[in-house]
Amino acid sequence: MSEQLLDPEEIANPDISELEIEDGKPVGNFQSDKQRRLLIEPLYSSSVLPRPFIAASNVGVFNALRLDPVVPDALLSLNVQMPTDWSQKQNRSYFVWEFDKIPEIGIEIVSNRKGKELGATKDDYARIGFAYYVVFDPLKQIQEAEQMNGALLRVYVLTGGLYVELEEVHWLEAVGLGLTLWSGTFEDTPGLWLRWCDHQGQVILTGAESRDLERQKAARLAERLREMGVDPDTI
Repeated sequence: MSEQLLDPEEIANPDISELEIEDGKPVGNFQSDKQRRLLIEPLYSSSVLPRPFIAASNVGVFNALRLDPVVPDALLSLNVQMPTDWSQKQNRSYFVWEFDKIPEIGIEIVSNRKGKELGATKDDYARIGFAYYVVFDPLKQIQEAEQMNGALLRVYVLTGGLYVELEEVHWLEAVGLGLTLWSGTFEDTPGLWLRWCDHQGQVILTGAESRDLERQKAARLAERLREMGVDPDTI
């Protein structure tokens, strides 16, 4: 009996018509929902990354038709263009064969004790080939069960097909961004948050933070002008 050969067209353009890409299940909680926004919005409202790129949350990443996807709480993929025709199924999820590349970063935000973020899930990200895998455990859900050893943040870099943990300095060289823990208020909610940062550890501002900073600068300038006897409204 002759071996059945795969059709090259099927390899290049797999049939995804029966593939379930949106399961409709509720995911996460209020804290993780805000955290995802804090990881996505600053990248688009700033110029910290060159366009194009895709930063998204809760989007399935499919590396093979017959394998389950991973669904990062946040992902970042550089040098790819976001599809605009979302009526087409192939444009609504991250199919690696459509973008011809694997995302650089996958981030998991631990929301309960049932996940396997430091076990099977980490292995899945390594299998697909994410350059960096990040686990943030803000509510200390898995520290004992998964040996987090008191660490709220763990960052791994793919080396030889396996993840090696980055110690202390969470600078992602291949991306040109870092990750840091930040204590402050986001969307009227105080807490400890995971944020992008530059090489000096300065957080990448959200759009709202940037606008507030500009208003503060303008107010200080106006005050100095008044002290000099100059009406700022005349300038």
